[in-house]
Amino acid sequence: MKGIILAGGRASRLYPITRGVCKQMLPVYDKPMIYYPLSVLMLAGIREILIISTPKDTPRFKDTLGKGEDLGIKLNYAVQPEPRGIAQSLVIGERFIGDDSVCLILGDNILYGDKLAQIVQEAASLKEGAVIFGYYVKSPSMYGVIELDKQYRVISIEEKPLRPKSNWAICGIYFYDNKASSIARMIKPSARGELEITDVNKIYLKQGQLNVKLLSRGYAWLDAGTYDSLIDASIFIRTIEQRQGLKIGCIEEVAYRMGYINRSQLRRLSRKINTSYGEYLESIVNE
Repeated sequence: MKGIILAGGRASRLYPITRGVCKQMLPVYDKPMIYYPLSVLMLAGIREILIISTPKDTPRFKDTLGKGEDLGIKLNYAVQPEPRGIAQSLVIGERFIGDDSVCLILGDNILYGDKLAQIVQEAASLKEGAVIFGYYVKSPSMYGVIELDKQYRVISIEEKPLRPKSNWAICGIYFYDNKASSIARMIKPSARGELEITDVNKIYLKQGQLNVKLLSRGYAWLDAGTYDSLIDASIFIRTIEQRQGLKIGCIEEVAYRMGYINRSQLRRLSRKINTSYGEYLESIVNE
């Protein structure tokens, strides 16, 4: 399976903060925002990843993350000229995906919880169909909403409904088989001129191939796309890290724990960072 991080868009909900910097490069406590979705893909066992961003911001991601060699992964880059919807990333990434399945994750999504690695690895093992994640929220009208039957199977999906049929929101991470790009090419732009990921999911649902994994109370899903959610995410990450002494979204640690790099490679990375972040990496080396 290959991975795609969509890190484009105008981020107008964060103006004027994002007038001069890409949203996914903003700090969420002690890391750039993009570290969090990148770490999730790495935890899923995905080592070949495409980052899609704007013409202006793509070079910034290249400067920040490079080719991924230090992490034992391979990073590729592509441009989304205009924000034409989440599903457009599947069209842009069609050649990159090739004959593989794909996990698409949004660049402003943060996932945290016990056994997260296990559930994303299970989803990454799919051979056919699609897997989406549901998260119980107080205000579902802000999201894509899943309606479930008594066996917790998906009945319907609605995008930002005025009268939601449930409190289960669709998280910004999607696992698809190799049909995803061709399906994305089939759908028509919505009234707002975008290729909606909800329409891709609806086709999988119509084909009886859409599965959902519901994240329980032990998980956190944060969408850091507004003033309040951005600071809430930073406070959440800081609270957990300060309390436990363990970091969330630390891509160097994930690379080491997953066996992508060895101890000496982690040591070299730790010595490049003269902060408490580097000290944390050094502590892992010395375990």
